[in-house]
Amino acid sequence: MTGGAAPQPVADPLHPLGPWPHRHLFDVDHLSREQLEVCLDLAVEMRERRGGDQPPGPSPGALAGQTVGLAFYEGSTRTRVSFELAAREMGATTVDLAVAGSSVGKGESLADTLRTLERTGVTTVVLRHSAAGAPYLAARMTGLRIVNGGDGAHAHPTQALLDALTLREALGGLAGKRVAIVGDVAHSRVARSNIHALTRLGASVRVGGPPAWVRGFELWPGVSVSGTLAEALRDADAVMTLRVQLERAAAGGVASLREYSSIWGLTEERMELAAPGAPLLHPGPTNEGVELTAELASSERSLIGRQVRNGVPVRMAVFSLLAP
Repeated sequence: MTGGAAPQPVADPLHPLGPWPHRHLFDVDHLSREQLEVCLDLAVEMRERRGGDQPPGPSPGALAGQTVGLAFYEGSTRTRVSFELAAREMGATTVDLAVAGSSVGKGESLADTLRTLERTGVTTVVLRHSAAGAPYLAARMTGLRIVNGGDGAHAHPTQALLDALTLREALGGLAGKRVAIVGDVAHSRVARSNIHALTRLGASVRVGGPPAWVRGFELWPGVSVSGTLAEALRDADAVMTLRVQLERAAAGGVASLREYSSIWGLTEERMELAAPGAPLLHPGPTNEGVELTAELASSERSLIGRQVRNGVPVRMAVFSLLAP
């Protein structure tokens, strides 16, 4: 055995903090600030490589030989398509479970459906389901890697990651920034995951909406609750408005959509209460004329298009980090 200094470990560009410690992505609440930053930084690299001549990602073909199943039990356009494109660009084969035409319609359980996918060679499943906690059940009942594409009103981690990336770039960082989230917070999995991600990255969050839609959020660390739109928007560095989720019985929190829009709907004039130039986000799909005007959605403030464009590289980063 020779003497001298012990060799120093070489940093892995894919896992700069060491091997990624998570097999699944259920939500962002179990990610440290450093892990969030690693994921966002990796997404930026993925986006740059997608736009250039280099192969996608720091580890081209990280999912080569893998099969990714898209199990969407609820409707989706942006999330499903961007996950499919991300998986293919990482070298995976994709299988789209058409739930309406599958054995689910014959009464097959979620666990049995996912076991069937696993037995046919699927290795990772992106799962969207109306039941909160469905991804956790899927991970317990199978050997699949599970990426949560949205579960009930609980969590939507990749949406929170792409929102955090969009805001980080628009604001020059998130530490010390004030972000207002306005609307149907109670029924929004996007809002919950965003609160976890944004506060962990150093921002403070102010939620505003009808009382039934914001009740209890004052107990969340780093979160304050506003009872009026003016209070929620005042001096906010960025604003996110949310769709009223009628499919989750959200209408019970307001007398009517017309009344909600008259009190809480965002217009260019109302956005002037926020900090000068404060950007506007919306996770989509937008209900123009309800939570915001068409003019505001297409204004210079709007980052809605940028959110959509960040979807594929963020989901590529997630697949890379979870890759075996």
